[in-house]
Amino acid sequence: MAENDKTGKTLKGLALSKGTAFGRVCMLNENRHSNLPMYKVEGEGVEREKIRIDKAVEIAAERIEKIRQEVQERIGPAEAEIFVAHRMIVEDPALKKEIYDYIEDEGVNAEAAVRYVLDSYEQKVLALDDEYMRTRATDFGEIKRRLLDVMGNMQPSLQCDARHCQKGKNRIIVAEELTPSLTIDINPDETIAFVTEHGGINSHAAILARAMRIPAVSGLANIRQYLGCGTELLVDGDTGNVVIWPSEEQISSVVKDAPETKSFPAPVDPVEGFKVMANISLASNIDESLKMKAEGIGLYRTEFEIIAAERYFTEDELYERYTKVGSAMAGKGVIYRLFDLGSDKTMPFMEIPLEENPALGWRGTRLLLGKEDVLVPQARALARISATEGGRIHVMYPMIVDVAQFHRVKEMFMNAIQDIPYGEILHGIMFEVPSACLQARKLFETVDFASIGTNDLIQYLFAVDRDNDYVSYDYDPDRDVFWDIIGQISAAANQAGKPLSICGELAGDPNYTAKFIELGVSRVSVSPRRISEVRLAASDYFNSK
Repeated sequence: MAENDKTGKTLKGLALSKGTAFGRVCMLNENRHSNLPMYKVEGEGVEREKIRIDKAVEIAAERIEKIRQEVQERIGPAEAEIFVAHRMIVEDPALKKEIYDYIEDEGVNAEAAVRYVLDSYEQKVLALDDEYMRTRATDFGEIKRRLLDVMGNMQPSLQCDARHCQKGKNRIIVAEELTPSLTIDINPDETIAFVTEHGGINSHAAILARAMRIPAVSGLANIRQYLGCGTELLVDGDTGNVVIWPSEEQISSVVKDAPETKSFPAPVDPVEGFKVMANISLASNIDESLKMKAEGIGLYRTEFEIIAAERYFTEDELYERYTKVGSAMAGKGVIYRLFDLGSDKTMPFMEIPLEENPALGWRGTRLLLGKEDVLVPQARALARISATEGGRIHVMYPMIVDVAQFHRVKEMFMNAIQDIPYGEILHGIMFEVPSACLQARKLFETVDFASIGTNDLIQYLFAVDRDNDYVSYDYDPDRDVFWDIIGQISAAANQAGKPLSICGELAGDPNYTAKFIELGVSRVSVSPRRISEVRLAASDYFNSK
């Protein structure tokens, strides 16, 4: 251990991704664009620079698509959606036109135009009043860096030449802000932790870190001033603590086990009295759920099928995909959540207008009520499945706000299928909005089942922007009021004799399994990777009684 004035110094940051790690620092090279060529052009030179922009956009889009495919295969379609949005930005004709115009009007080269236009976009978004939109400013910074990398034949790299950074497998990446592309580009298989100065708990990079099960801590202002390549660091993604040049005692008190494997854990048999189902986003994901012995699909995020395909599907295409999932689960049950769309989860073909605050806007069931042409093919495809032998199905409506809204959307669903045969259809809801929670007893008088979406419920309950560094500490599931609401919903479900499950990140966190059981919750739906550890936690709880 190095002996200096920073030995054992503990810094408190924001815990982004759980887990602990001890290793050596590798600093990200964030100054690679500081000496870009900047020069004047005129005449034919203007057209040459435009051609360079065309080529850069084409290559950048190809690279983003490659990353999207890699993320979809290794992590999942929900996380891959981040890069769908980036590709939409880089290929936006309006953006390209602004860059062209700047080259023509100012007579400058392509690099200068890209830097100016994308910086302008980033600053405009940062100046907005809406917190959610400000968090998306980093998307423009990411696109700027990617275009400049293409034109300068550069790539994200580490600042250090040290062997552990270039060839090692125990690297702790330290950066001002970790972007989604960098999270992937830096080779996550050789990275054991991320430490950054900025980034909210639900920033895109944080989402990827959690999906890859890599510990991450943010909110450590100016931490790069304390560190250099090779500095030994202890990262605690559970508490947000980062220790510089930790002592042996500090290391042993935090890192008790070998680093957690990033591959799938061994399957664990179901636990009597506690049902663990799987969340999926694509029909092609079903194999992972079967491998981990999922007791059904508790949340099929059907909107990701059309997001991945970049178009709406016909009724027959939807029927084909949904049948594949139902058949694979062989009677264990599938809960099909209707399209949960909004301007935070959109693509051009959806024709959903951008909003300043999509979290409070036209999304979920509100959007379905306003876009009957989106709901009808899905309703009919699901109804056809219910008409087959053993075809009982569960349909779940997203972002329900009260009893009246549930009745309206259910009526629209049933009207869409009146002219075709159908069987038993169970209608359920997502508890994500406090107003619905307050009506839990009334809702359970009319719904057939329900699920609690913990991610959105915490955000709306505490009126906290999960991506805002200044307030993300209030995104706290350990507050009593949150558990009071979970208990009230569970009591209402049990009194009505209706099934209730938990989905969202908390459902897959084994630290909360016992608490859910104690509140009367007997089923959860989690990422297939989390099934085994949640079952083990449930087994430990029952064995301790």
